[in-house]
Amino acid sequence: MEKLTHFKIGQIVNTQGLKGEVRVYSYTDDIDRFDELETFYLGKDRENLLEVERVRLKGNMVIMKIKGIDTVEAAEKLRNKFMYVSREDSRDLDEGEYFIADMIGMDVETVAGEHVGVLTEVLQYAANDVYVIKGKDNKEIMIPAVMKFVPTIDMNERKMIIDPIKGMLD
Repeated sequence: MEKLTHFKIGQIVNTQGLKGEVRVYSYTDDIDRFDELETFYLGKDRENLLEVERVRLKGNMVIMKIKGIDTVEAAEKLRNKFMYVSREDSRDLDEGEYFIADMIGMDVETVAGEHVGVLTEVLQYAANDVYVIKGKDNKEIMIPAVMKFVPTIDMNERKMIIDPIKGMLD
């Protein structure tokens, strides 16, 4: 499986004020990453790098001023567009951290070696993430992303080993 070269970090959902600011819904697990954001791409356009002029956080929303977008009309044209950063510009990962995009599609099996399915999604919640596995007959299995239930994630082998409790796979 090829690695993604760009990650979706947010979506411009509205304008803010009359001077070209936009409201951004964050797709990252750390909204503070926008404080360090200097440049990004919009939609599928990987030729034009947009520059961030300033950012402020308002609750769970990011208010951003993009260099060169100076009117509400110009900002309106960006509404509903997705924001991307290149893999090289994304934050460094600590040991044991992985990009969700790199995990999707990995095989999942139990500690006993029984094939469970394929990781299709990672749901992000405040307490902890939840791995969504598509099993036999397209059945969705949800496993909390904690060491007790997921003792091993092997990115080289693209395999996740789970240790389910009784009833977790039913």
